[in-house]
Parts: sequence; structure tokens; C-alpha cells
Amino acid sequence: MSERPMQEPTLLLLTALADAPRHGYALIQEVAAISAGRVRLRAGTLYGALDRLLGQGVIRVEREEVVDSRLRRTYALTDDGYTLLAAEADRLRTTAREAERRMVLGRPTPDGARA
Repeated sequence: MSERPMQEPTLLLLTALADAPRHGYALIQEVAAISAGRVRLRAGTLYGALDRLLGQGVIRVEREEVVDSRLRRTYALTDDGYTLLAAEADRLRTTAREAERRMVLGRPTPDGARA
């Protein structure tokens, strides 16, 4: 875990796991829903990210089961994952508030003056 901003796919994956554990295909669907279809993870990207997040200790394997002769892993956030997601959400809120504050100050009024 670092101080640099989180990449959007990571943010979306952690967000998708914040309310319930999910398996890979469900994560792909949830990320698409959260991003209103803007982000569509491919399986290779997803499982690479999940392996990285497992290694960082921010997610864990909740359970494994065999479905249609294939192993299905269900992932969940760890306490560190919730902490990381909360910190990123706070960073984004702070940045958005500052952007809104500056837009109000910088937006010209109808007479051409600044607010």
C-alpha cells in the first residue's frame, strides 16, 4: 500500500467487494455496473489485479468451490482493504470539494467578472 492515488480498476474492484464477497465473473459485472459500463475488465486483467491485491493483503479468498468442474474463488475485503478504500474515498472527496470550490471562484458571472 502506497501514498500514491489508486488506479481506477483497483478502486472499482475494492468498491465492488465492499458490500459483499464476490467471485471473478460477479466482480466483472459489478465493476461494469459501478462504472456505468465505462470500465469493462477482461479476465486476464481481473485475475492479475486480484493476485496483486491478495499479495498486498487487502483482499482474501473467502471460499473456494467447484462449479461445473471448475474451481471458483470468492474474494472479500480484509480490514486493511476497508482501511485502504476508506482512505481513497476520503482523498477523492477532498479533491472533489477543492475542485468545486475553485470552479465557483473562477467561473465568470454573466457580466464577465469572477465570482
